[in-house]
Amino acid sequence: MPRHSETRYLPYTPEQLFDLVADVEKYDEFLPWVVAVRLRTSSETEAVADLVVGFNAFKERFTSRVTKQRPRRICVDYVEGPLKYLHNEWRFDPAPNGGTELHFTVDFAFKSRLFESLAGSMFDRALRRMTGAFEARAAALYGISRSSAQSAA
Repeated sequence: MPRHSETRYLPYTPEQLFDLVADVEKYDEFLPWVVAVRLRTSSETEAVADLVVGFNAFKERFTSRVTKQRPRRICVDYVEGPLKYLHNEWRFDPAPNGGTELHFTVDFAFKSRLFESLAGSMFDRALRRMTGAFEARAAALYGISRSSAQSAA
């Protein structure tokens, strides 16, 4: 069961990072492996979205509920698909220097033991690619270079 938790300093406001993560409908534009997104419902405080994730010929759809507490917290919980469970949390705390302390956790398990073992072997590399994609998207949207972001963990 892959689990990961990290804290990073990023030179963006909590509101900017909240908006970036909350914009689930755009994930297929910048996240690796996300090939399609469909919002079932969306409001200021909650969204339910279907994501199609693809790895070569393998494609799976899963549905998640996104709970939004602007501008401090976003939680993602699994609804249906190929997983046993998924919980993902983003916390955006203002840093003393004007940036944001980003706290990110993800915990999930596949229903299939085969996918579980494959995910475990590739988890760290895939997670680095995903967090890098969010950082690159923030730089593209808000104009601060990715190299100015520093890891706090």
